[in-house]
Amino acid sequence: MSHAHASITAFLYREARLLDDRQWDEWLELYATDVVYWMPSWDDDDQITEDPHSQISLIYYGNRDGLEDRVFRIKTERSGASTPEPRTSHNISNVEILAERGDEVDVRYNFLTLNHRYKVDDQFFGTCFVTLRREGEGYLIGNKKIVLKNDYIRQVIDVYHV
Repeated sequence: MSHAHASITAFLYREARLLDDRQWDEWLELYATDVVYWMPSWDDDDQITEDPHSQISLIYYGNRDGLEDRVFRIKTERSGASTPEPRTSHNISNVEILAERGDEVDVRYNFLTLNHRYKVDDQFFGTCFVTLRREGEGYLIGNKKIVLKNDYIRQVIDVYHV
């Protein structure tokens, strides 16, 4: 395992841990201010949507302000979807470096998130495509596309599910 791969994997593990530990402010700090955070939906032909501006998305934020608003709602309990806050366990695997350009690295990885709320267990799984920007000794997430493979779900999907 290369040093870059090890540091990227450690970064992704840290993001997952911050979500599991509900450390929302620290989690937000991992994202660039101009991040695009997107979870496309599946269309009737079993293809993921390609344009968040003209097609349905499960989640779409065009910059970090949207994520900050989401976290504010979670923290202030203004979100029915997250009251009470679920217990989650994020698991990451198959981390691959797809491309490197200057200070950016494109990464693909699989995720499985186990979720417990109201005495019910759920799981969410899929593939993430992220562009990480080298920032000092670490990284910031500049782009995150989440392909949720089990999109037939019983509840509102939220940032801590993936």
